[in-house]
Amino acid sequence: MKIYYLRMNMKLTNIMSLKWLTFLIIATSLLSCTKEKQRSSDLPNIIFIITDDQQIGLTSIEGNLVSKTPNIDRIAKEGATFEKFFVATPLCSPSRASFLTGQYAQKHAVINNDRIGLDVISHTLMTWPRQLRENGYKTAYIGKWHMGLNDSRRPGFDRWLSFKGQGIFVNGVVNDEGTIKQIDGNMTDYLNEQAVNFLKKNGKNKPFAMILSHKAVHAPIIPAERHSAYYADYEYEAPLVSKGNIKSKLVLQRNVPWRPPYEYENIVPEPGEPRRGRGNDRTSIVADQMRCLLSVDEGVGEIFKVLEENGQLDNTIIVYTSDNGMLMGEHNRFHTKRWAYDNVLRVPFFIRYPKMIEAGSKIDKMVSNIDWAPTVYDVVGVEPMISVHGKSFLPLFKSEEAEWRTSFYAEYFHEKVARNTPSWQAVRTKDWKYVNYVGLETDEMNELYDLKNDPGEEFNLYENPAYKQQLETIKIEFQNKLTEINNN
Repeated sequence: MKIYYLRMNMKLTNIMSLKWLTFLIIATSLLSCTKEKQRSSDLPNIIFIITDDQQIGLTSIEGNLVSKTPNIDRIAKEGATFEKFFVATPLCSPSRASFLTGQYAQKHAVINNDRIGLDVISHTLMTWPRQLRENGYKTAYIGKWHMGLNDSRRPGFDRWLSFKGQGIFVNGVVNDEGTIKQIDGNMTDYLNEQAVNFLKKNGKNKPFAMILSHKAVHAPIIPAERHSAYYADYEYEAPLVSKGNIKSKLVLQRNVPWRPPYEYENIVPEPGEPRRGRGNDRTSIVADQMRCLLSVDEGVGEIFKVLEENGQLDNTIIVYTSDNGMLMGEHNRFHTKRWAYDNVLRVPFFIRYPKMIEAGSKIDKMVSNIDWAPTVYDVVGVEPMISVHGKSFLPLFKSEEAEWRTSFYAEYFHEKVARNTPSWQAVRTKDWKYVNYVGLETDEMNELYDLKNDPGEEFNLYENPAYKQQLETIKIEFQNKLTEINNN
């Protein structure tokens, strides 16, 4: 009998142990799920809106008294404006790759727009959306990719909608999840609609990251038909250009003979979409830029609306920026980029995230597009898988006295389709800029600017003996930058 009772007690003990073990497993699993849900809910969503060729001063928040951009302005008013935000390379493809990777073009290898093989390179980039997807984010890319002509899905995106190369404003063709579609209407409106649809379907169960990449305001700058009559009385006031400005810039006096693009090897020039009868004078161009922004701004308003409806607005980082600026008459150059001047390097950058950013903040430090990817990793708590040249700018929201760079580096690699612009490397400090043109027979075309006394970069001081010591000083800073980049 004792043996029987002993065996019964052992069975009961085993059964009870099994029940407790099962309970502990279920409880642990539930606790883990709860923690995971809590962790996911703490992670911010990210919406990154980037326009094309948008120079400083086109939005009303920047002081434009004609342009109407209330929704874009809202990002800045409820967040921060970066007053000295620069791109590392002032050109579509390399700038976008730098935003995505945190690296200079010489590192990520998307060096310009016309190099064959960029589509292959851009299929291998380790980007911040790619890393976020591997850490639980739902990701989307909607709009212009333009790193190579290929429009197929790049790694790291659950939702993919893009088009070949520059794309088309009116009745374009898109690659929607691998299906090639003919659309009707203006591309800006279509991209806005697709972005809003993504947000309506995603945004409650797990964190998301969406890039909305507009073709606007790139040439040929064709606004939606409903906006064509806006700003009818607008007249563009071109900046004054002194004779000394051009005389001191020997590089602008170069005139490399023109050749038809089809005569060059290893490039893939894209035929331009026509302006459809719209004017090519300066007033018509700038007015159409602002008209195109009306559609972009409407899309930003729709994004705010759906985030509010989903209860996700204050848990979403919203960024608005551009891939490069433009010369709009400065230095006697109109509607052109690729140069090392501030009007080309500097772009609008507005960011809203009330959990970290005080409304109406102004950031006066020199920040670059290579800093965006490291900032994303810092916010999300993810270590980058690749070495990056940039650094997180989160400390700038906490203190105006936060330690930050005192100079930044920029570069451009010559393209055969841009015959008059040679390769260059530049370093900019708070008060000085040095531009080194690469591959020319003489260094006399290099440039030095006193930004404190000459913020418009009117007078090149490179050959002025009175500034020899300053030139030597900034050349040391230039070499230090090159060494720093090469060692990273």
